[in-house]
Amino acid sequence: MNNKPAFSFVNYLKNKKKEQKKPETPREQLISWVKTILGAIVVVMFINGAAIASFVVPTGSMENTVMTGDFLFVNKFLYGPTTPQLIPFFNIPIPFYKFPGIKEPEKEDVIVFIYPGDRDQVEPTEFVYYLKRCVATAGDVLEISNKKLIVNGKEMELPENGQYDRNQPIYPGDKQRTFPPGLGYTRDNYGPIRIPKKGDVIELTPQNIRQWDVFITREGHEVTSTSSNVYIDNQIVTNYTVARDYCFALGDNRDNSLDSRYWGFVPYDNVVGSPMVVYWSWDTNLPISQLIDKIASIRFGRMGTIIR
Repeated sequence: MNNKPAFSFVNYLKNKKKEQKKPETPREQLISWVKTILGAIVVVMFINGAAIASFVVPTGSMENTVMTGDFLFVNKFLYGPTTPQLIPFFNIPIPFYKFPGIKEPEKEDVIVFIYPGDRDQVEPTEFVYYLKRCVATAGDVLEISNKKLIVNGKEMELPENGQYDRNQPIYPGDKQRTFPPGLGYTRDNYGPIRIPKKGDVIELTPQNIRQWDVFITREGHEVTSTSSNVYIDNQIVTNYTVARDYCFALGDNRDNSLDSRYWGFVPYDNVVGSPMVVYWSWDTNLPISQLIDKIASIRFGRMGTIIR
């Protein structure tokens, strides 16, 4: 008769734990600490890229849909999970790949996206996420007439919690600040303009290239021009075929929002998620040194708010 005890997985784990040598020297302790921190960073990077991320609202451009100081959970699976986009804590962007999502951005979606840069910038100064409402998608024709938003000839209602500030004057020099440059649009009277769709053919001339040079450069080309010709990648051209799909983003606080009216179209590839719910809210402008005031600023009524 075999009296050898049966294999116990619990005992095996206990023995393996005993065999593991605890770090003893300062060097070993440092190495163990670094491994733990790096492991935690990698886990955070992949969770943020593939599933759920946290986002804090820095400005009032989407009030009253979301408020300055709202902390949101963002669904990053909806428009396509990505590999890590930046190194946490250091805000260093890294090349990433975006997987196919459940859907593309649609009109009225509240979206979180990678800011493409100021109107005249090929790349933004720093990597930052923006939150706005998608109001038009690739192939749509958008116009704003006396503040009224019109898409494909149909007036679009202001979102449920959206607002106008009739007392907010137009910024000085608004016609010189809006996108595209040179067309003289304003915050309240804009377009009509077609939102670029993959495969669209844009006619180019030396007279209109200023409107499109940054857009085309962002798509990966070199653009130059003379008084008589337009060059893309050192070749004379008279048109350009759009390589990606784009959408147009506005803030729900329409008169207090720097959005696509000022810096241009948002590539679908830049759209990384949709906010789901407010899990925390307080005054982020108060320093932590004013702890009592900061605690007093907590907006308990905002917590659990579903974003639509």
